[in-house]
Amino acid sequence: MGGLSIWHWLVVGVIVLLLFGKGRFSDMMGDVAKGIKSFKKGMAEDDEAAKPAAPAPRLQAQQPIEPNPDRNLQPMQDDRPAQ
Repeated sequence: MGGLSIWHWLVVGVIVLLLFGKGRFSDMMGDVAKGIKSFKKGMAEDDEAAKPAAPAPRLQAQQPIEPNPDRNLQPMQDDRPAQ
């Protein structure tokens, strides 16, 4: 009474095939395989990208940008109602 026999597993397998269908199940497994291949390819590309390449040329020094061109700015006024 405690364990699952081969008949239980066969019934579960038939129900799974009925729900997903033969074509859907094989398509799903194909998609999983494609995902694994894509993951491995991405990991290989990350390893190649981690190797240092030739140093990039430095940008020309630029003047710092002035954050506030108008130096006569006033602080914001509090528009909350007084309590």
